Amino acid sequence: MINVKVRLRPIVSKINLPTVLKTAILPGDSLERLFIATQVGEVFFLSNEGIRTFLDIRPRIIKLGSSGGYDERGLLGLTFHPQFYYNGLFYLHYSVAGTQGPGVLSESFTPNPCDPRTINLRWINRETQYDHIDTVEEWILQSNGQPQKRRTLLNLRRPFMNHNGVNSLNFSPETGKLVLTTGDGGSGYDPFNLSQDAMEIAGKIIEIDVGKNTGITNPPVVTRFNEIPIPIQETLSIMANGVRNISGISYQRVHHQYIKYVGNVGQDLEEAIFSFGHYNPIPVTQLVQATSMNVNLDPEGFVNFGWRGWEGAFPTSFIRGCTNNPALDEKIIAFYNEAITTSARRLQPLTSYYHRDPRPDKFSGTALTGVQAYMGQAIPALSGSVVFIDLARKESQPQTRGALAYTHVRQDGKQNDFSVINTDYDFGSQAAYYVSLGSNLDQTRLYLGVYGSMRVTDLNQGTVFEIVP
Repeated sequence: MINVKVRLRPIVSKINLPTVLKTAILPGDSLERLFIATQVGEVFFLSNEGIRTFLDIRPRIIKLGSSGGYDERGLLGLTFHPQFYYNGLFYLHYSVAGTQGPGVLSESFTPNPCDPRTINLRWINRETQYDHIDTVEEWILQSNGQPQKRRTLLNLRRPFMNHNGVNSLNFSPETGKLVLTTGDGGSGYDPFNLSQDAMEIAGKIIEIDVGKNTGITNPPVVTRFNEIPIPIQETLSIMANGVRNISGISYQRVHHQYIKYVGNVGQDLEEAIFSFGHYNPIPVTQLVQATSMNVNLDPEGFVNFGWRGWEGAFPTSFIRGCTNNPALDEKIIAFYNEAITTSARRLQPLTSYYHRDPRPDKFSGTALTGVQAYMGQAIPALSGSVVFIDLARKESQPQTRGALAYTHVRQDGKQNDFSVINTDYDFGSQAAYYVSLGSNLDQTRLYLGVYGSMRVTDLNQGTVFEIVP
């Protein structure tokens, strides 16, 4: 792959942390507008008069930043119905105010292969031991221009503060269904192995048929699929499991097929971007019925990203220093048996990048925060590629800088390398965490969200850029 250099053109500055960047055409409008959702609960859009408020749900959002300012809750997902111009429907995923719980584990979790208790933890007392509740809602833009909530699709109890997904709602151009991406529930190393448990909602990609009216406007708070009322179960199917935490899903039309891209955030070793075409989702009603009859459902074509047994291309490991040589460290496989069990069924990454990479033309990453297909011609070298961002490349200290890179799907289906995209923007002494990546409707434009702090309580430090030649 060739070296690519782009410019970052500032569009909006001094906003709160931008979690979602999407475009839509407002009912009665003729132009595609950029919408920006912030973690604290605002949704803005750009008009000829500048930036305007579309929605403000800050009172509905859980109090953020109570543990030092860093937080992975808040307004996590925003997407517009494919017929938004005609029906005004849009969808939100956020952490609900007033639902703060005591948490599950009293200290951070690290597996110990020598202690089976740490390998076989279970999440018990779920109604009293949890961190918060997330909700997925359907809203409508009324004829008077005011948004109004219509119904709740799901209420999800989450065990920990982190790994709730981000840019977590998208519509599939392939099926017309709403796609929800849920993280594994948080902490580290997925303590309860929720991502591989088929009945757990955590750690999955879920399709929701929003065209079906369940007649249930306020569903119960759940953690498992069999706790969901049957009318809602009938709207759901599981597209993939083995998710740690992903920043949404991006679709790229190639001939008569859609390639799907997702990026799974890593633990200690690497960040992985996956791609797939064909998939065979499992209807939740079938899953629940099969589980009640003690039948294992694992159909051909069902997508499994491998977590927690696999971290991208490697068996999940934790790292400790070598006592006799501080310059070296030791990698210890955390879940050997699980790595074996999922080795044949899991999807191989399209590409990976690493938390430590000595190669001069690469970078050492921190966390994958966005993946988008690009189909434009303005930046020819990127046309048909998948672009991704990392929160903060480790080489950029003390002035933190995110990373921008790209790769392609190989015709032979094998893993591919990636290449860094160079930018010429001068952030000065300000930190620049790359927190979100978005595109317009036909994927010919790319937008980058940057924040000046890792703490959501440090307000108004966000800038949204367009990536241009």
